[in-house]
Amino acid sequence: MAGTSGFSVSGYGPERSAWARLSARDSMVRRLDWPLLFSSLALSVLGSLLVWSATRNRTSLNQGDPYYFLFRHLLNTGIGMALMVATVWLGHRTLRGAVPVLYGFSVLLVLLVLTPLGATINGAHSWIVVGGGFTVQPSEFTKITIILVMAMMLAARVDAGDQLHPDHGTVAKSLGLAVIPMGIVMLMPDLGSVMVMAVIVLGVLLASGASNRWIIGLIGAGVVGAIAVAALGVLDEYQINRFAAFANPSLDPAGVGYNTNQARIAIGSGGLTGTGLFHGSQTTGQFVPEQQTDFVFTVAGEELGFLGAGLILVLLGVVLWRACRIARETTELYGTIVAAGIIAWFAFQSFENIGMTLGIMPVAGLPLPFVSYGGTSMFAVWIAIGLLQSIRVQRPITA
Repeated sequence: MAGTSGFSVSGYGPERSAWARLSARDSMVRRLDWPLLFSSLALSVLGSLLVWSATRNRTSLNQGDPYYFLFRHLLNTGIGMALMVATVWLGHRTLRGAVPVLYGFSVLLVLLVLTPLGATINGAHSWIVVGGGFTVQPSEFTKITIILVMAMMLAARVDAGDQLHPDHGTVAKSLGLAVIPMGIVMLMPDLGSVMVMAVIVLGVLLASGASNRWIIGLIGAGVVGAIAVAALGVLDEYQINRFAAFANPSLDPAGVGYNTNQARIAIGSGGLTGTGLFHGSQTTGQFVPEQQTDFVFTVAGEELGFLGAGLILVLLGVVLWRACRIARETTELYGTIVAAGIIAWFAFQSFENIGMTLGIMPVAGLPLPFVSYGGTSMFAVWIAIGLLQSIRVQRPITA
């Protein structure tokens, strides 16, 4: 009896509760998408080497410390991964209830950029200086909140079982919420971020099951908007020059066309296997501007060659593949929409960044996800990975 009683007691009360928590934690770890995590981490580690190579000799940037950007890139990656863990721990469903607050805060941040607190860096008035040499680019976080607020609106009645697809009124309201921060970012003007946000909105609508009329209308509105922006002179001169250089690569090779010309020279000189890390003449000679941020892919092309640059494409492909799988396997529309928005964001931004170094896309000042140097952009992409992992972890277990 005593032995039986002792066995029964050990299965209940505090000991059982502690065991249940341990089992739940172990189940969460096992259900993480490890290929997604390892591919994202590999991109960040590879990015740290490329950033280090691009900046170790640039004394005008690294304050005389060749490891300055390397350490900061690794620190940004560490903070980003901590934000990912916090996002998984909170869960995308918990964050769903906080979306209105997050959305309002992100709109406030982008508005602050238009005040005296805003700062201009590399021609873009998109930053807030927070002191100690640290800056924040609020538009990066706005990409996340647009995804979340549209997903919350579009999926509410569908997940509740009241509708099969979002109705026209719901779609109109969700678009209205997305247009507000996009309009503010356009006033900075930060055309690159607006382009990404527009693609995110399109991806979200496609995943939501909204009427095709909205998709066609959105594409038409984008074309009209682009014409209006050009006609009304909203863009700054340097942005207009970037498009002119894209349309005519031979235009002013020592001026507006310099970046793209040098980028193609760097990538073309790498050949199959590259010149070797830290041995690229274009990189060492500092011929490519902004090589640690917008043009970091040129370091891979020159020093790691076609194989190294191809590895980056493969890793990005794995991230997108796993995200697509998560979007397909979740049983709630909210999770599907969030994953689809992240897929659209990562896919377009990667294509634009790599495309502009190859001369097939205009220069838009967008970082390469996980690879380019930048704190806010690194934090944002790792939060997005946390959302994807949360969607996978919290999906119902099927037999």
